[in-house]
Amino acid sequence: MTTTYAVLSEGLEKRFGAVHALRGLDLAVPQGTVCGLLGPNGAGKTTAVRLLTTLLRPDAGSARIAGHDLVREAAAVRRRIGVTGQYASVDGDLTGRENLRLFARLHRVRGPAGRAGELLERFGLAEAGDRKVSVYSGGMRRRLDLAASLVLRPDVLFLDEPTTGLDPASRNHIWQAVRELTAQGTTVLLTTQYLEEADRLADDIALVDRGRVAHTGSPAELKALIGSYAEAVVPDGDDDGLRAAAGVLDRLTASAPVFDRERGAVGAVTTDPTLTLPRLVRELDSAGVPLLDVRLRPPTLDDVFLRLTGQCADDKELVQ
Repeated sequence: MTTTYAVLSEGLEKRFGAVHALRGLDLAVPQGTVCGLLGPNGAGKTTAVRLLTTLLRPDAGSARIAGHDLVREAAAVRRRIGVTGQYASVDGDLTGRENLRLFARLHRVRGPAGRAGELLERFGLAEAGDRKVSVYSGGMRRRLDLAASLVLRPDVLFLDEPTTGLDPASRNHIWQAVRELTAQGTTVLLTTQYLEEADRLADDIALVDRGRVAHTGSPAELKALIGSYAEAVVPDGDDDGLRAAAGVLDRLTASAPVFDRERGAVGAVTTDPTLTLPRLVRELDSAGVPLLDVRLRPPTLDDVFLRLTGQCADDKELVQ
């Protein structure tokens, strides 16, 4: 069966002076799926989104979005996509309904009032539709921003960190909206700082590092690359205990342990199938490590991110 790709790029490159932001980006996103674009800060994710949405012109390489050439058919690409950036693009001096009607008129959508009402209902904003956006909460503004990007019913929707700073309830609302969109055939390219978000939403993940796609696969496939995660939790975040546990993990796993000082924990990924939980407990006990908890669990996307990019995430600190 032939796969139809909604986003297909080959060798995309982009420089900003001496900075080589993209060094040959290859992407293939099947129609009607969610692709999570992950990577450390400065990896090139936002530059990739700006290129694929025609906001920047590539220095080299090619891409087709919804069947149209990114450079030669830029106007056609813009008619087939929706974009929600990191910051809300709606006007705070207008009501939610007025914002959506304005977007609909700008895009020459038939029946702009009806389309605005439909989107307000869909995103749980009908009751707030006639209030000024300046009094909306952050979650409401982000939902309205997402609604505005769907005025044209796009074939491909680009979401650049759409839930940054939102509370869990607002984040779940947007996640549900994304699931509904893909069920209806929309393709979503998602960049996010929340690895849980990618784990829950993405059919496939492209892990970007230093301007290239370093690894691709489903969340399960990427987790399978790194084996298991061994973790020790010590009482009161004891520094000596953490260091001693890190030494044991370093020896047993041959990978750099990661401190989570807020939890008083240290862990490391391992691909050694002979490392069992009883053996891990014995080794830590023999080293005199005081323990509150010991775990040997399947990896998370956080573990994948740290192992495959060699970067730190959030407040975690790699042991050098």
